[in-house]
Amino acid sequence: MVESSQYKILSRINYPEDLKKLSLEELQILNDELRHYIIEIVAKSQGHLGGNLGVVELTIALHYVYNTPVDKIIWDVGHQSYAHKILTGRRDKMDSLRKMGGVSGFPSIFESEYDAFGTGHSSTSISAALGMAVANRLSESKNKVVAVIGDGAMTGGMAFEALNNVGQLKPNILIILNDNKISIDANVGGLKDYLLDIATSKTYNATKENVWRLLTKFGKVGPNPTNLVQRIDNALKSIVLHYSNLFEAFGIRYFGPVNGHDIPRLIKTLEQLRTIPGPKLLHIHTQKGKGFALAERNQTAWHAAGNFDKITGESLDKSNEPKPQKYQDVFGHTILDLAKKNDKIVAVTPAMASGSSLTYMMDEMPHRVFDVGIAEQHAVTFSAGLAKEGYKPFTAIYSTFLQRGYDQLIHDVALQRLNVTFCIDRGGLVGEDGVTHQGVFDIAYLRPIPNMVIAAPMNEEDLRNLLYTAQTEDLGTVAIRYPRGRGVMLDWETPYKKLPVGKAQEVSQGTDIAVLSFGNVGNFVIEATTKLKIQGFTVQHYNMLFVKPIDETVLHRVFKNFSKVITIEDGTKIGGLGSAVLEFKEQHNYSAKVEILGIPDQFIEHGTPKELYHYCKIDADAIYETAMELLKKTTSDKVKM
Repeated sequence: MVESSQYKILSRINYPEDLKKLSLEELQILNDELRHYIIEIVAKSQGHLGGNLGVVELTIALHYVYNTPVDKIIWDVGHQSYAHKILTGRRDKMDSLRKMGGVSGFPSIFESEYDAFGTGHSSTSISAALGMAVANRLSESKNKVVAVIGDGAMTGGMAFEALNNVGQLKPNILIILNDNKISIDANVGGLKDYLLDIATSKTYNATKENVWRLLTKFGKVGPNPTNLVQRIDNALKSIVLHYSNLFEAFGIRYFGPVNGHDIPRLIKTLEQLRTIPGPKLLHIHTQKGKGFALAERNQTAWHAAGNFDKITGESLDKSNEPKPQKYQDVFGHTILDLAKKNDKIVAVTPAMASGSSLTYMMDEMPHRVFDVGIAEQHAVTFSAGLAKEGYKPFTAIYSTFLQRGYDQLIHDVALQRLNVTFCIDRGGLVGEDGVTHQGVFDIAYLRPIPNMVIAAPMNEEDLRNLLYTAQTEDLGTVAIRYPRGRGVMLDWETPYKKLPVGKAQEVSQGTDIAVLSFGNVGNFVIEATTKLKIQGFTVQHYNMLFVKPIDETVLHRVFKNFSKVITIEDGTKIGGLGSAVLEFKEQHNYSAKVEILGIPDQFIEHGTPKELYHYCKIDADAIYETAMELLKKTTSDKVKM
C-alpha cells in the first residue's frame, strides 16, 4: 500500500476520475510523487526505468483531459506505461511488477480495461489506433483515440505505412510523438535529423509562439482559425527550415514542438486538440530518465534497471563471486575477434547494438557495424544485399523481433541462398519481459524454410565455434539461436574449432534411456543425469547442436538401441526438435516411445526464468521426473513379462 504520509496526493488517486478533482498545483505534487514511486518500484522489482520517468507529465495530462477507458490511449512498445498503470487501479499491485502472476511490464488487454491495446514490440500503435478510430466512425461513436509513439518507434516502417493510411482515411485521431532522441541506443537516420531541426530552430519556434499569441490576443480570425494557424505554421517551416512538414504531407495536422514536462501547457494543448476533428500529430519533447540524475546522464544504461539503491543508484548485487559471461557478450567479443581476422565480416542490428553487445565491434570498427534503426524488415533485406555482394553479414536480432522480418528472411535471403548468419538473441524463455518477448517460436518458424541451417549452442564454447564455422565457408542462410542471460563456463575463450554441420555431440553414455537436447537446456539434462545415476540409471545424452540439418546417423543409432527417448528444447513443442524427431521416427518405422519436453501450446506470461522453466516442465526436475516415469514403466513391463 502507498503510505499517505509519504505520498499525500498519490495515495488518494485510485483511478483517472480522481485526477480531475485536483488543482494544477496538486497535479504538480502528484507528478513528483509519481516519479518517486516509479523509482522506488523499479529499484525493488527491476524493470524499465528511463522511458517511464520521461512520460510522467504526459501520462497525468492524458488521463486528466481524456475520459479513459472510454477514450482509448495506446502506448507504443508499452515499456513506458508504469505511470499509466499506477493511475488506473494498479497502484497497490506494483510491487508484483513483472513477477509471476503479477502486473505485466507492458500493457495487456487481459489485465485492465484501461490498457486499450496490448503492446510490447514497437511501431504498432498508430495502426491499432487507426483501426479503433475507423471503428468509432463506423459505429458513430464520439470516443477519442490517442496513440503515443516515440521517435525511435517512429522509424519503423509499419509506423509510416499507418501514417500513409491515416492521411487517406482521415479519422479523428491524435498521434503524440514523444521525442526524447533515443530508443534504447541513440536513434539513427534521417527522421532523427528532421525532428532535431524542428526542435532546435530558435527562429521557427520563436516566430511560431508569436503567431499563436497574436491570434489568441485578437480572437478568432476567419471561419476556421485552426486552418489559418496551420497554413502559417507550414509557411514558417518552409521558410525557416527549407522544407515543408513531413506529417502535413501525409495529410495530418502538425502541432508542436511542446515541452513534455510542462503539465499546464500539456493540459491546455490536449484540451484544444481534443476539440479539433480529423488526424492530428502533437510533437512533444521529453527527457528519458527525467528526475533521476543517473538515468538522465546515462540513458542507455538506465533504459532498464536491476535492483538498485533508490537514492544513490548503486547496484544491490553485491556478489563478488566470478560469474559466467552473458551469451550476448560472448557473441559480441567473438564477432569482433572474428572480424579482425576476416575483413568480409560485417554486422547489422535493428536498434539493438547494446542489447546484442555489438557495441564492442562498433567501438573498434564503426564502419563495419550498421544500426539500421527499429526496422527489422529492412535489416534482413539490407543484410541480403551485403551478402549478394560478397560480404558475410552477421545480423544480431532478438528472436521475437525476427518474427517481424519473416517474409524478408524467406523471400530475400533463403530463397536466394544468400550467406547471411542470423544471430538470434533471446532465443527461448526470457523471463520478466513476458509474453511479447518470449523467444519460443523461432525453431518452429525457421524449420520449414529450405536452404536453412539452424543451430543452438549448449554453452559458450559451442556459440564461439558456431560463429567461427558460419564465416569459414558459404553455408547459405544460417540461424544461431542463444538464450538471454549468463552461460555456464567461466573460461569460455577456448581455441576455435570448425564444427561439422548437422552433427550432434555425445555428452554422456548410457544404456537405460536416450535424451536429445537442443540448446542451453542441455545443461539441465546434465543435472538430471547426475540425479538419475544415483537411482542406478544411465543416460545416453546427445547435444543435437543442429536441428536442421539434423543428425540422422545419431537418430538411427538412438532408435535402434533405445525404446525410451526424451527430446528437450526451449522452443515450442509444435514444430521444433521433438517434431523433427517424431517425423524421422515415422519415416523410418521405429517404435520407440518419444516424450517431447518443450514450451506448451500457449503464450507464456512473465516470471523469473527459473519459475518459467519449471512451469513449462523443461528444468532438471522435469527431465528427471519424466525419465523416472518412463523407466519405472519399463521396469513394470519387464516384471509383468
